[in-house]
Amino acid sequence: MYLFLLLLLLKKQLLIVILQSSLKLNKMENKSTLNILLKVGFLEGLSYLLLLFIAMPLKYFADMPMSVRYVGMVHGVLFVAFVVFLFQGTVQYKWSIKKFALGFILSLLPFGTFYLEKTLKKEA
Repeated sequence: MYLFLLLLLLKKQLLIVILQSSLKLNKMENKSTLNILLKVGFLEGLSYLLLLFIAMPLKYFADMPMSVRYVGMVHGVLFVAFVVFLFQGTVQYKWSIKKFALGFILSLLPFGTFYLEKTLKKEA
């Protein structure tokens, strides 16, 4: 029960942070876009791992389907935010479509966003 309340609070706070970040994005310097992309990517990867390795086993082995609902909602918001910031980074840094596609595909794989973070930090 406490896990669900914590996740609801996290979801609300996360939405506020993402909206504030995206509204302030135009006023920030270019490096901030990359920093936001890396942070959102890290959180998205973490939420994906929580969904796969904690929430899904709770649903199927402990008969707790609500865990998938809340973790899934948080992950969905983070995934959409990641794609938005990935697109923003592609436009600002003039990345190729191939690089955008690679980032999108890596976001679908477990641990993929962590690898993307490592490669983007090397380029920065």
